Amino acid sequence: MKLAIVTACPNGMVTSVLCARLLDAAAQRQGWMTCVEVHDAAHPERQLSAATLDDAEWVLLVSTGTVDMSRFVGKRVFQSTPSQALQDVDAVLRRGAEEAQIYVAPQAVVEPAAVSKTAPRLVAVTACPTGVAHTFMAAEALQQAAKRLGYDLQVETQGSVGARNPLSAQAIADADVVLLAADIEVATERFAGKKIYRCGTGIALKQAEATLNKALAEGTQETASTGAKGLAKQEKTGVYKHLLTGVSFMLPMVVAGGLMIALSFVFGITAFKEPGTLAAALMQIGGDTAFKLMVPLLAGYIAYSIADRPGLAPGMIGGLLASTLGAGFIGGIIAGFIAGYAAQAINRYARLPQSLEALKPILIIPLLASLFTGLVMIYVVGKPVAGLLESLTHFLDSMGTTNAILLGVLLGGMMCVDLGGPINKAAYAFSVGLLASQSYAPMAATMAAGMVPPIGLGIATFIARRKFAQTEREAGKAALVLGLCFISEGAIPFAAKDPLRVIPASIAGGALAGALSMYFGCKLMAPHGGLFVMLIPNAINHALLYLLAIVAGSLLTAVVYALVKRPEVVELALEPASA
Repeated sequence: MKLAIVTACPNGMVTSVLCARLLDAAAQRQGWMTCVEVHDAAHPERQLSAATLDDAEWVLLVSTGTVDMSRFVGKRVFQSTPSQALQDVDAVLRRGAEEAQIYVAPQAVVEPAAVSKTAPRLVAVTACPTGVAHTFMAAEALQQAAKRLGYDLQVETQGSVGARNPLSAQAIADADVVLLAADIEVATERFAGKKIYRCGTGIALKQAEATLNKALAEGTQETASTGAKGLAKQEKTGVYKHLLTGVSFMLPMVVAGGLMIALSFVFGITAFKEPGTLAAALMQIGGDTAFKLMVPLLAGYIAYSIADRPGLAPGMIGGLLASTLGAGFIGGIIAGFIAGYAAQAINRYARLPQSLEALKPILIIPLLASLFTGLVMIYVVGKPVAGLLESLTHFLDSMGTTNAILLGVLLGGMMCVDLGGPINKAAYAFSVGLLASQSYAPMAATMAAGMVPPIGLGIATFIARRKFAQTEREAGKAALVLGLCFISEGAIPFAAKDPLRVIPASIAGGALAGALSMYFGCKLMAPHGGLFVMLIPNAINHALLYLLAIVAGSLLTAVVYALVKRPEVVELALEPASA
């Protein structure tokens, strides 16, 4: 039998590739000939040719979005979803072989249009601090849930490379509700007058159907009055969201600056001290410029998250003051919140004649908020926080072996508790902030620990193959790759399915990796990149010992999970294949 497999998940390639590999392997085990297409609208040349499709006896289409079906007219086609395929590939193949029907082009579009009028319409925006994993995983989960529920959903992802699938003005106008699944602040000006429902990416990922239904039931228009009414309720989560917004805008600056500093070390640890050399230029770009902008960016976008554009200038001014006063990232965080809430208060309570109201966001708010923030930073916050940061830096640089190991255990465990959640991001933000104070050891421990869960769980699928279903083994391969890139979220599929065993195993491995990294005295100049940072000479000292820490932590996670995982789950998953 000849089978054409087409997978299409518009908000990310991970699910598409995973489904394609699983289905291809399962079909070949049954002796079928296959040709596979992972749909990519940006690269139509990668699509299966018309001749290849003609040779196939039937087409298996696994998708979450709209796919051009005109290519399949006259062919036997069976459609499924990624969630169904990942759950039981053999069952999907059996059903497809039995139930595939000749696809006929629709005669008119009147009927679908009539149906879509009765179906709820939603638009969504997903965003997370790093814009790498949670953003796209939440989008895919929401799209799959909407398809199951029969809802019309369009999702815009605001990832690290900018917005993908941006929402059109018409789509927003037609939507019944706007769902903002975001861990950072998202601009809402274009949603004025629409019902809005907010949640985190973690909730959208794990409870997608419930999130869509709650959005339709509980979405409200966010006017000034409703914002004030719900302020007390949202304050607790709002503070954390404001902080993550600042961190998300700061990260590219820190990564670029850190890598520039690391590149300057290629020519020697002290080569940058020689004026006029390339090493000196790289250090000037990274250390003297990029890192100086790090704290102002952090403070500015914390204030922006709180007070919108009027808070940006006061926040950046306060952040630069924190940097020049020696208060570092802690002072920058404080400056951001002072500037943001000061700008928000001035905007809310300062009453001006209608003729002067237009001056508030341009002149009055930036002037008064900047003045207030600057004076507070100079006369109240600056010196005490500078002393605190100096004490912290001195402690980190001079602490003994025991304290270093304990800090490594703490940071490593925090990185693995919720795999990209609030605790993970808190440990990461702390370590990134210390880079501006030339404290590089915590960053090394944090990244080592963050790589452990996906790598360790991927290894577990190899050393205890009989305890894992075929789908889990394939997911383990993907997790390994994500782990090498320092994307902790690669472990989420395992944690969601078996949290009581995965989380403790991950914490154990992460704590060991963090402790060993601190014990070996490893220091990392760049805050991201995973193992690929090691390709840059001198980007990390004691590179082999650092690699040993990651391997040791990953092996501990792998062994612990392989021992505690219950094989009964796998036997049940394999029953359909043996029937």
